[in-house]
Amino acid sequence: MSSTTKIEPLGAVRERVLATLRQEIIAGRLRPGDRLVERELAERFGVSRVPVREAIRALVTEGFVHFETPRRTVVRRLTPKDVKELFELREALEVYAAALAAARATPQDLAEVEQLLDQAATATEAGDAETITDINSRLHDRIVAMAGNSLLTEALEPVAGRLRWMTRRNEEWPQLLVEHRELYEAIASGDPERARAHSLAHVRTNYESTVRHLFGEDAELT
Repeated sequence: MSSTTKIEPLGAVRERVLATLRQEIIAGRLRPGDRLVERELAERFGVSRVPVREAIRALVTEGFVHFETPRRTVVRRLTPKDVKELFELREALEVYAAALAAARATPQDLAEVEQLLDQAATATEAGDAETITDINSRLHDRIVAMAGNSLLTEALEPVAGRLRWMTRRNEEWPQLLVEHRELYEAIASGDPERARAHSLAHVRTNYESTVRHLFGEDAELT
């Protein structure tokens, strides 16, 4: 009786390596300045160097790592400019999405957000940072989806991972939960202007908190 070994397609290997490395950077297990060495990673994942090389290139494109030299790749150190630019993008797009969501959300949409808020409350009480980050990201994704504008979703997709990485550094979880509940209530009210105002306040408060956590209490806000 013969047996066959299922061969994982190269693309699937690349995606597996990419997803794992991306999550390790977001969670802080790979820290700014840490080096990514193809040979070591290939041995760790039990794969050839080709999918590892492709995964690293994808991480460069996504803004998680950069080439210090042609032969040295490291996790990026976020700068105040990085944070400012990403939050400017959030302010432009997420605030608009919240207003559209208030006008277009269905009862099913709102019920799904309520479930996410309940999960976030449980994770916040437990102090589970990784779960909180995941749920909060899903909540924001859900609000963007509720806006019903595919181009808006596509515009945010390239930076979604970097936003998650950045906001993971902000550990003011109870305050975030309060802000997300208020944002949900504004969207559920069906009032686009109320939703816009709450979303704008949330993004700006989150920007200030993220800057403090990344660069210290005396960091300059611009």
